[in-house]
Formats: sequence, C-alpha cells, structure tokens
Amino acid sequence: MDIVDQLKAFVATAQTGSFTAAAGQLGVSNRLTSKYVAELERRLGTRLLQRTTRKVGLTPAGDELLARAPALLDDLDDLLGEVSEGSRGLTGVIRISAPVTFGEVYVAGMLARFAKQNLALTIDLRLNDRHVDLASEGIDLAFRMGHSEMLSLKTRKLGTFGSLLVASPSYIERCGSPKSPEDLVNHACIVDTNRRAPNRWLFNRDGTETVAHVRGRFHVNSARAAAALAADGVGIAYAPRFVLHDTLQTGSLMPLLDDYTGETGPVSAVYLEGRSLPRKVRALIEFAIEDIKLTSIL
Repeated sequence: MDIVDQLKAFVATAQTGSFTAAAGQLGVSNRLTSKYVAELERRLGTRLLQRTTRKVGLTPAGDELLARAPALLDDLDDLLGEVSEGSRGLTGVIRISAPVTFGEVYVAGMLARFAKQNLALTIDLRLNDRHVDLASEGIDLAFRMGHSEMLSLKTRKLGTFGSLLVASPSYIERCGSPKSPEDLVNHACIVDTNRRAPNRWLFNRDGTETVAHVRGRFHVNSARAAAALAADGVGIAYAPRFVLHDTLQTGSLMPLLDDYTGETGPVSAVYLEGRSLPRKVRALIEFAIEDIKLTSIL
C-alpha cells in the first residue's frame, strides 16, 4: 500500500478529527481512509490515533507525525509538480476559502484567469462569511477582509479596500444629502450586519476620525444586497468600493460626503503557519497580487 496515500489519510483524519470528514476531503470512501491509517500504524508499529465514538484524537506519536507530515507531503507535491509540469502548468487540487461577496465579485473571476494558465489544476472554491478553520477543513489558502488576529496563520497583504457612502439620485432628491457623518442620524441607513460594528460607520477627514451611529428599517447580511436596496432608493448604504463599481459607473448610486474617507482595511491571503507553502499556492498568491492591480477592483 502506498505510503503517500497512508500519510495523506492520516493527516486529513488528524486535521478534521473524523474519518468521514477526511474521506470527503480526499475524495475516497470512509472505509478506505480508515484502512490507509490502520496500515500506516502497522507499518510504524505504533498507534497514531485514539478512536472514540465521537471523535478521533492524536496519540503522542501521532502528534509528532502530524507536526512534520504535511510539510513532507507539500514538498513531495512540489517536486512531482515541477518534474511533470511541462506545458501543463501546475497540477493537483487547490482549496480556497473567501467571503461570499468578495468571492462572487472578484475571487471567482480571478481564479478563472489563473486556471487558464494552469489547465491541469483543479480549483475548489468555498464561499463563506465566517472565518473557516483552515486545518480542519483542508483549506490551502483563504482570502480575508480586514485584520486577522489569529497567530496560527501567516498573512500576505494583497491590497487595501475602502468603504464608500452612497445613495440613489431618487433618494437624494427626496431626502437630501448628509453634509457630515453626524447628519446620518436623520437618514434611513441600510445596516450591513456583516460589518464588525454594523451600526457604527467610521469616517476620517484630515486625520480626525468620526463615528456615525446609524439606524434604519433594512438590516441585511450582504454588502451587495445593501447596495441593491440603496439603488432602489430605500436608504443610504455604506459598502466596500469593489461592490459599488458597476452602480457608480451607471449612475444608479452617487457617492456622498466627498470630503470624508470611509473605513479602510487590508485584503489578505492567509495560510497555515509552520508549513512550507506548496508551489501552486505560492503561484496563486503572486498571481492575485498582480491581478488585483490590473483589475483595479479595490
């Protein structure tokens, strides 16, 4: 039985804590995953996993192996990819996580452009607004908006997003434009509950920060939905510029408070600390850095 398959089954099971989850990640049966791990334990002459009815845990020997096996598998993947690559480009599967809106507006298209240069590469994109656990869900690379405080992750900054206050021409004609952030208390504001502080909108002018406490009848967990509602004239939205690109160009939405700068934050690629980065992941990060500049999405 192939030692590489055994190691892959062990790593996936240890990271997910479940033979079933590991089997789904590897694309094989639950039975085969368990068989691979059992064969590896026989080969090494020691138990690697503690099996219970609810979860699979690590023995001391398993913990030691898990600390080194992922890097070994990544190095092997790199080596085989470089040898067999030829004209096919990068090979294998790359699993990516991204926030829903940023994933739909930008990441999906960027990955399509990246895939055209690497026809043998399989892309697995998973959109989710929660911060997924990269290790347990087998994610190679995640795109994140804003600052990350997780010490277990390494971060590569791709750019900076900015937020913009917008409303439709019909709303402005009907209700007028705010002259300062403080005026927003008298306006119908569309609250995006995905923001870290949904009812507190930050603005900056000449180095002075102002916090507007907003309220409104519409609460949504999507910046795109907030922008769409604003375009329908129901209120004022505060959304990332990359969401507003098309509606600003068509005039469906108009920028407000031009003298103020909206909230900004980093757009980053994050991956697990303590592991050598596979060549395909390094290539995707470098591609994304240049692609973001070319598309001017931020």
